[in-house]
Amino acid sequence: MKSRHVSIAAIFTVVLLFYGCSSAEENSDKESSQTQQEHQETGSPEIPEGLEPAADPTYKEGSQVILKANHMEGMDGAEATVLNAFNTIAYQVTYTPTTGGEPVKHHKWVIQDEIKEAGSEMLEKGTEVTLEADHMEGMKGAKATIEFAENTTVYMVDYQPTTGGEMVTNHKWVTEEEIFAE
Repeated sequence: MKSRHVSIAAIFTVVLLFYGCSSAEENSDKESSQTQQEHQETGSPEIPEGLEPAADPTYKEGSQVILKANHMEGMDGAEATVLNAFNTIAYQVTYTPTTGGEPVKHHKWVIQDEIKEAGSEMLEKGTEVTLEADHMEGMKGAKATIEFAENTTVYMVDYQPTTGGEMVTNHKWVTEEEIFAE
């Protein structure tokens, strides 16, 4: 009886070890995927040609705010400074980087003025487009599919990640709903 009890305990231990290793591998895969999707730490301060500043944004240039966005690790809850604001159409897209690799899913945000030949009307969900945005390596020139669109105010911000590390500068874009007064 005792040896049978030990065998069940041994099997249980092996199962737990296997599950733990499997979870560690999955977490490692998620981390590598996230690393590939990280925005550049220092973005370009360049604004797409023809994009007009918002006339009366909720958060003015220089406002100190808290981010409530999770576009990348360390963003949610980060203290940020608003650099500028624009009224436009913001899109969530899935795209395949021009540098190869897995598709980047649910990327927030690309604006109307960063989509090749987008025109002025809101693009419909499922529309295939070419990105002109250069927020991340392999984004400019990439083929993308529109997942979601909204008319909103978008902000470019500098923020200190909650995970530490260097300040992220000229981050494009966060929407009105992703910013709160400090």
